[in-house]
Amino acid sequence: MIWRLTVFLLIPLAALAQPVEQIVTVKRGSYSIAGLVSHGPKAKPKHGVALFAGHPGILKLHEENGRPAFLLPGNFLIRSRRWWLDAETLTVAVDAPSDQWTSFDQSFRQTARYGADVAALLQEVGRRFGIGDWTLVGTSEGSVSAFHAARMNPALAPRLILTASVFESGRNGPGLSDAKWSAYSGKLLWVHHADDPCSFTSYRAAQAFAKKSGAPLLTVRGGGPERGGACEAQTFHGFVGAERATVEAMRSWVKTGLSEDVGVHR
Repeated sequence: MIWRLTVFLLIPLAALAQPVEQIVTVKRGSYSIAGLVSHGPKAKPKHGVALFAGHPGILKLHEENGRPAFLLPGNFLIRSRRWWLDAETLTVAVDAPSDQWTSFDQSFRQTARYGADVAALLQEVGRRFGIGDWTLVGTSEGSVSAFHAARMNPALAPRLILTASVFESGRNGPGLSDAKWSAYSGKLLWVHHADDPCSFTSYRAAQAFAKKSGAPLLTVRGGGPERGGACEAQTFHGFVGAERATVEAMRSWVKTGLSEDVGVHR
């Protein structure tokens, strides 16, 4: 049985030590797939966490003046990647394959080729850092990427976390509305803000999908202040003001298998 409780946290102002970051690129014939690897300066990673950003999911990773540069810096998973890092945990923010930088639609993310592309990147990062398996974490439309990549690579990705997930069909595709949960054999955790304002990612739908999939739902409350459109990253759809507490709760689940709801008071 998984026990869940609400934990109210005061968020300290002190930041973590500056992470070490590098871009790892894997050539795949006429295209490539890259990831932004982040770890602490003295880390000895045991846990690999792959991050899949929300719409459009295209980071265009490259170097400028010898340092990593990319799009979507304000996305929830991208801006909060440092909070995953400890002595045992490494993250890689997964870019879209280079030949998908103009589209990267949801139908492509369901293809066997995409599953093989993600596997090639994570295997290369794993080879360099000694990581044998991964937790895949997607947010918003990135939940579509993470689910299908995990579904096609269950041995490589035995844990999957879906945050602020797209449940409804829209102009970009079906989201997770047609997902077959029995197709993924690993452990699944849902993470959702109780006041998510986006119509494609409602909390009520998160409750229904958690029940349907038989997986736990980690509920986040509080945070803020919000700004921007309902489905944008600086609202409760993007866990604004609750980033650190949310990430630390997810990291705890990766290590222990236990989920605790999160409440943030400011």
